[in-house]
Amino acid sequence: MVDGGPDGGTTGGRIGAGDRGATVIADRVVAKIAAQAAREAIGAVPEGGRSPHASVAVRRGAARVRVSLELDYPSDIGLQCGAVRRRVTERVETLAGMTVPEVSVLVERLHSAETRGTARRRTR
Repeated sequence: MVDGGPDGGTTGGRIGAGDRGATVIADRVVAKIAAQAAREAIGAVPEGGRSPHASVAVRRGAARVRVSLELDYPSDIGLQCGAVRRRVTERVETLAGMTVPEVSVLVERLHSAETRGTARRRTR
């Protein structure tokens, strides 16, 4: 008899892939990964703005992501949205092991120096 390890079998203590179970990553976890990736992609959150937030729908190992964010104005909005899409795709695929067929980016608000000055005057 060959002692294969703590399980008493001959597999050397290793459990077969089919016997290990499954890993399930909650949608809210994937959404947090996506929101953090969007923050990384845009750099600093505009003064007086909100951090990016994301919602996710996961089906069969594929995550469809929707990211809402606020940007400084003037800026190249298309370039920043493209950077967000690429970074979110990369981070979700790497950290969650999911494919990302779609990343929708919604720019909710633009912050300019003029609007920041107006907001300050209103709060006095």
